Amino acid sequence: MPPSVPSLPRRVARILRTSLFAQVACALVLGIAVGKLWPGFAAELQPLGDGFTRLIKTIISPLVFCVVVVGIAKAGDLKAFGRIGLKALIWFEVASTLALLIGLLAANVVQPGSGMNVDPATLDSSAVDAKTGGGSLPSTTEFALEALPTSFIGAFAENSLLQVLILACLVGAALLHLGHTKVPQVLPAIEQAQEIIFAIVGFVMRLAPIAVFGAMAVLIGQYGLGVIETYAKLIVLCYAAAALFIALLAVALKVLTGLSLWKFLRYIREEMLLALGTASTESVMPRVMQKLRKAGARDDAVGLVLPTGYSFNLDGASLYLSIGTLFIAQAVGVDLSLGQQITVILVLMLTSKGMAGIPGSAFLALSATASSLGAIPAGAVALLLGVDRIMDSMRVVTNLLGNCVAVFAVSRWEGALDLAQAKRTLDGEVAAPAEKPVTEPAEKPVKEPAEQPAKESVSEAS
Repeated sequence: MPPSVPSLPRRVARILRTSLFAQVACALVLGIAVGKLWPGFAAELQPLGDGFTRLIKTIISPLVFCVVVVGIAKAGDLKAFGRIGLKALIWFEVASTLALLIGLLAANVVQPGSGMNVDPATLDSSAVDAKTGGGSLPSTTEFALEALPTSFIGAFAENSLLQVLILACLVGAALLHLGHTKVPQVLPAIEQAQEIIFAIVGFVMRLAPIAVFGAMAVLIGQYGLGVIETYAKLIVLCYAAAALFIALLAVALKVLTGLSLWKFLRYIREEMLLALGTASTESVMPRVMQKLRKAGARDDAVGLVLPTGYSFNLDGASLYLSIGTLFIAQAVGVDLSLGQQITVILVLMLTSKGMAGIPGSAFLALSATASSLGAIPAGAVALLLGVDRIMDSMRVVTNLLGNCVAVFAVSRWEGALDLAQAKRTLDGEVAAPAEKPVTEPAEKPVKEPAEQPAKESVSEAS
């Protein structure tokens, strides 16, 4: 007798019960509907997204510390770790500069602000101060000093990724220097703490649909859909420029590693949708680290490149800043010369590196760029207040993909990437972290012994 086929409602219910992607997608649609229909009620849902982000942020610093320390200690080569860091910084600078140039070229060709003829005197510059909290971007010296921890506990309490990275490097180096015989209990304890943190990540991720629902409802309720019509030309240009940059990332990934960016995007689709819904790459950082390790990138490469990229490799923000600067200039009728546009690139190359974790950092960087040029009124930055939140999706996707590609590229460059494992994982032959196969549970123990020798031989060859 043939097995009975589950009814459509049952299949849909099972997908919603087992698929995080489906849950987040439904939450996204519901959030948009609630924000559109009941904007007043939607404004009260802000704590849902904020609470989830807070929970994730409590995990990030200890997770980065554990992954980096274990990575250094197991790699057994501090020089290799230093090479990974240097290669990552080179990649970050090239990628972010390319993003700035693409943005500048796109704004010159399309000219999204031309014809607006805005009088800067009519703009409320105090709104920008409210957005930024009256803060300022750190100088290069201040940025370097703030990366150095003043307290071991303080680095974790302040959730400063760069400070935690430096502490992790010091602890990892100390473990290598002392050897496992002098401190035999330390490394296993850190490894066990890492497993506990990943388990906590699994618990917190169950709240992701609630967070996405709240964040999207607040966004639509606060800004509405009308802002898209007002700034349509600018929005389309930013997203088109981001698509071009991502296409170049896909080409670079294929040339350097032979991997497909589309398959990788499908592999992290749950995390990407969550990042879009919450407008935060930090909300998915722990899970992305876990998936990159599962996809063949060595622990030390993942632990160093991805967190550092959150401060140094903001490709989406770089695109937005270069386009935004020219949009403002065109809107107020200022024609920037080639020399001034080169100045824009040079200034943004510096200011974009100190943006992470600072409220209203995009507006601070735009204000600093306008001030350095002397030709654009600083108050004109207020033109982007209405559209800034709409740009978050573009920045989030581009930043996240840029940093993930950087992990694969630098890992391949350093010989810290298991290509066979990466291809199997992206092809769906290896289950993603924290995912249990719904069907054919007996395949798992059969597959692993057969694939293990191939994995080891590839790792040894690299």
